Formats: sequence, structure tokens, C-alpha cells
Amino acid sequence: MSVIEVKHVTKDYGHGRGIFDVSFEIMEGEVFGFLGPNGAGKTTTIRHLMGFSKAQEGELYINGKNCWSSAAIIKQDVGYLPGELAFPKNMTGDQFIAFMAQERQITDMTRTEALKELFELDTSEAIKEMSLGTKRKLAVVTAFMHNPKILILDEPTSGLDPVMQERFIQFVLNEKAEGKTILLSSHIFSEVDATCDRIAIIKDGVIVSTIEASQLKQNSNKAFKIEFASFEDYQKFLTKTAFVIPIERPEQNQVKLNITDEKIQQLFIELSKVKVNFISEIKFTLEDYFMDFYDRKKTVADGKENLQHGIY
Repeated sequence: MSVIEVKHVTKDYGHGRGIFDVSFEIMEGEVFGFLGPNGAGKTTTIRHLMGFSKAQEGELYINGKNCWSSAAIIKQDVGYLPGELAFPKNMTGDQFIAFMAQERQITDMTRTEALKELFELDTSEAIKEMSLGTKRKLAVVTAFMHNPKILILDEPTSGLDPVMQERFIQFVLNEKAEGKTILLSSHIFSEVDATCDRIAIIKDGVIVSTIEASQLKQNSNKAFKIEFASFEDYQKFLTKTAFVIPIERPEQNQVKLNITDEKIQQLFIELSKVKVNFISEIKFTLEDYFMDFYDRKKTVADGKENLQHGIY
């Protein structure tokens, strides 16, 4: 069952800025990663989901309700953590939490107190005196204090120290275990890799790839770094090998080779005929996959074609 649906949404701000024909859906209980650098279109998409902006083309739905016309109703079911924080002036953390509890008609503050303890949040001071990290923790607590079934998180760990970043990732995993549906927008590979079931990569307002996280972890493509014992061994391997070899560091007699699982035996047969100092496998990561889209100077259409043909 689809909980979040984004259907061919376009918002063109001119000069190549905006989002263009963006489509994806998030199933119940799924953690969906929305990955891209700042300015790629992540926040614009989320603002449309939250009903803050109206699409020029396309439609967005949460729990079957239109995100623009039913925005007020949708917010009751959603925990939203914005990338850019804005709080009322002249309030303490305690006053803001009390205000949000009243707005959401929360009378049992047990979960709120547990979240404050989890994130080591002191709510007694004035918000204007808080550090960015403390404000971020206050936003986390107030976003999740009503125990929503749907979480929309825009750069959620921005401003948090490494310890709190790890604690937040564990919190998301716990929420996932409880069956929550989560949209996690980020440019941090580690938090997307640790939490997400599927990942969409957005570039210049266009989704260029959507992939199952398990596909990345089970990728049959392998990369090996090889250092030969001498320049003669290095040259012999280059002249005899059936593989296409990009020259890595010839001055150190090294190559880096990308192959599939079924070619590994052939590689080791060839290497048995020369002397090597070492061979090490380079793990394929989400960052490798992502940078393939952002490094190469190809069109979005090329990127989609390569994905369809399984070229990573």
C-alpha cells in the first residue's frame, strides 16, 4: 500500500531551478532515502508534500489525501522535521513544547519526556540562546512527540554532533521497526545507507535513479587494487591480460580493475603468472553509485539508460 505518492510533479522557478516531472511512491513501513546535494530539489519536493507550495503540474498524496487541498488534515498524521529551523520568538524550550502539545491535544507527556532524555535536551533555556544543535534536538522532539505514523525528515542531522547523529540514526531504525513510513532527505551517505530500503537520487531537479538498497549491498561488480612486485611484472600483466585496464599508478606498479563475480577466477589465473605485492578488494558503496551520476558529464537521459541496462 502506497502511503506517499508523488506523481509527475513540476515546479519551475526559472533558470533551471526547481523540480521537473518528479515521481516516486513510498510504501507503508518503508524508509525511502532522497539523496542529493543542497539545491538538487529535495526540499522543494518536501515543501510540496507538506502543502507549503502548490505544484504547477502533477499531484502529491499522503494516505490518499491531496497534499495541497488536505494539508491541515495530513499534518495530524505526519512528523515533519524541516531542514531550516524557525521557532517563535521569546519562548523557552519548555514553553514551545507546551504550545505544541496543546496544538496536538497531547495530555500524556511520557513520550515527550523520553525523547528529551534520549537526545539529552535541556528545554529550560530561551530558544534564542540555544545552539544550532540544541535547536535541532528541540525540533526532533516536537516533530515526533505525537508519535506519528509518517515521518518526513529533511536533512535531519544537520547541526547535530557525531554522537547525536548516531543516536538519531538508531532512533530512525527503531521507528522503522515499529512500522513507520519514513521519507529521509539527506546528502549524508552514512545515514541513508544505514536506514533506507530504497533510495532515489535527484540531480538538478530530476530523479536520475531509484534503486533498492539491497541491490547496492549485493552488487556483483567488484573492484580490486593490485600492486605488482616489479615494473616487469606490471608490464607483463598489462600486455597479456584479457581485461581492459585503466592505468592507476604506473610509477608504483599498481592498477585498479573493475570486474564482475564470474570474471574473478580468470583474474586470479592471470595473476598467478606474475608476482604481486598485494591485491585488495575495494568495496562498492552508495557513495560510488551516487558519484557515478554526479561525476560523469552525461545527460539525465544517459543516466536513466545506464540504470536500465544495469551499468553502475
